[in-house]
Amino acid sequence: MHSSARFLIEFGAIILALGLLGRFAARFQFSPIPLYLLAGLAFGEGGLLPLGTSEEFVAIGAEIGVVLLLLMLGLEYSASDLVSNLKTQYSAGLVDAVLNALPGAAMALLLGWGPVAAVVLAGVTWISSSGVIAKVLGDLGRLGNRETPVILSVLVLEDLSMAVYLPIITALLAGTGLAAGSLTLAVALGAAALVLLVAVRYGRHISRFVSSDDPEKLLLVVLGLTLLVAGLAQQLQVSAAVGAFLVGIALSGEAAEGAHSLLSPLRDLFAAVFFVFFGLHTDPASIPPVLLPALALAVVTAGTKIATGYWAARRAGISAKGRWRAGGTLVARGEFSIVIAGLAVTAGIEPSLGPLATAYVLILVIVGPLTARYTEPLATRLTRRRDKASPHTGETPETTAEEPYEVA
Repeated sequence: MHSSARFLIEFGAIILALGLLGRFAARFQFSPIPLYLLAGLAFGEGGLLPLGTSEEFVAIGAEIGVVLLLLMLGLEYSASDLVSNLKTQYSAGLVDAVLNALPGAAMALLLGWGPVAAVVLAGVTWISSSGVIAKVLGDLGRLGNRETPVILSVLVLEDLSMAVYLPIITALLAGTGLAAGSLTLAVALGAAALVLLVAVRYGRHISRFVSSDDPEKLLLVVLGLTLLVAGLAQQLQVSAAVGAFLVGIALSGEAAEGAHSLLSPLRDLFAAVFFVFFGLHTDPASIPPVLLPALALAVVTAGTKIATGYWAARRAGISAKGRWRAGGTLVARGEFSIVIAGLAVTAGIEPSLGPLATAYVLILVIVGPLTARYTEPLATRLTRRRDKASPHTGETPETTAEEPYEVA
């Protein structure tokens, strides 16, 4: 069969399958992300129908999917909102790093993998999946919730932390020490600061530049600018996701509204491709040997992420329901965790690290959308049951008025 014909058949089958899975998920009112991941396992190596010619295109589509997810999330907020949230939530970033990196490091040391592998696995368990969480927030209609800026602040702090972490881990894996990676680290930090400065100070000029009454021109300019900035950020060891997000917050007014409506269908398409790609590179046969330690690590770090989100939202004055929603939404791990583990696998640090990281991420990328949806109602039910079982003391329980525009 001609290669182009085979490509069209394979890619068409993937898109059709994703559409049917999405309709199935919508019918039963849950996120389609776990189904997209399972589809990736079915189409990947060791699956039922391994891909051939379309795999490279799917890989490129997956990168575009992450970029569009973060761009669309950035369009929901202004640059001033971002700076304000970062100033007020920096302590949440520190709590997040301590609570979620330590379990990964401890697991690596318990397994006898050594200090370098411990630093790698700490990064795997620390960083939440911006792509998955952005998709979940959209699916659940929570982009306008009071707790969403808190979630966003934690994610941005994590992504910006990668500008420091990735050069360090690269130097450690290469065995050259931290001194040899100092130049790369300085470039990464400078690039991140420069992009943030441009987004904050010159956002209005950028919006005026891209704005157009012609939808076609607006689409091309915004998409081209986003991919360009994301690519430059990636080249400078800064997350492409951070670059795309900052482009989103730099746009405002009519430019942001027009870009949102034009790019939403593209985002949905390429985001689905991203989740399929995630499953494509996982051989189902490699998961069982590391399933128990991965499951234990997933349970512990799901709890620490919920605690992180709850603490951060409480500090921001969010109501109890919003705190639980924030915690449950942060559970998913994804693209960054796989990138970090991939660096270690390429360097040959520990053969079992790659399969364990893959199993761990697959567990939490499936569980994450579920905790985002059900943590708050479950916590509310348990709290009510506890209050009914406790004796009356005559004291008035503490209540927090629910924000009028929170969406359950």
